[in-house]
Amino acid sequence: MQNQNNNLAEDTSIKFLDRAITDHQGKIKKFKTAYRQQKGDNPGPGLVFLAGFKADMDGSKAEALAAWCASEKMDFLRFDYFGHGQSGGDFIDGTISLWREDVLNIISDLTNGPQIIVGSSFGGWLSLMAACHKPLNIAALVLIAPAVDMTDRLIESFFNEALLKELHTKGVAYLPSDYDEEGYPVTRDMIVDGRKHLMLEKGIEFKGPVRILHGRLDASVPWSLSLELAGALASQDVETTFVEHGDHRLSEPENIDLLTTTLSRLYDRI
Repeated sequence: MQNQNNNLAEDTSIKFLDRAITDHQGKIKKFKTAYRQQKGDNPGPGLVFLAGFKADMDGSKAEALAAWCASEKMDFLRFDYFGHGQSGGDFIDGTISLWREDVLNIISDLTNGPQIIVGSSFGGWLSLMAACHKPLNIAALVLIAPAVDMTDRLIESFFNEALLKELHTKGVAYLPSDYDEEGYPVTRDMIVDGRKHLMLEKGIEFKGPVRILHGRLDASVPWSLSLELAGALASQDVETTFVEHGDHRLSEPENIDLLTTTLSRLYDRI
């Protein structure tokens, strides 16, 4: 058991990758991506975790998935987006286009073969973008309270008159957050850029298996959005599970058990 623990610690050590991404203004931004990657000898798909908006790769769900993948001997990749966690870049410079390219590029650079993506909140929207992007080989999705089309459906709904004025005069406003004392900086550029990537109205072409988990007590992303998402997917293999007393994070032990059980059943079908 001691050797197994040592191997897990070594496998999940933080690494950095030099990156360069062109932003929405055509400027090249150079930065380092922080990531953790562990390798397994299971011949099935690897697992990639995409965290939420202003979250990082070291949250409780990511740690639980790292332990689960180690026990199942599966490849596992998690990383911090541009301007998030231990990665370089200024969060306030981020746009949906930039974060989309960030995710597509690092999955392409650091994985081989089919992958299952677990996306939490904002990471759920990015997961859907990745699933629809070729030539990325995405086998299936597990989405936790997916904040699809959040710049259109969610963020602006939290703005009061004062915040709207601040956004339009300064180009940035800070949304109060239960998870960050400073609040979430939202820029006008990010909201305008997000319109390029809206998915619900035009339909989502991914045809692989999709599992959606959503708490009924979610105060950040309404569970009704997951119903709409399920109807917008081209896939014929979609299952939506609502957790009656679950919040936005779904990080309680019973929620983690639901997540890993969902993944186990999904792997059996692929």
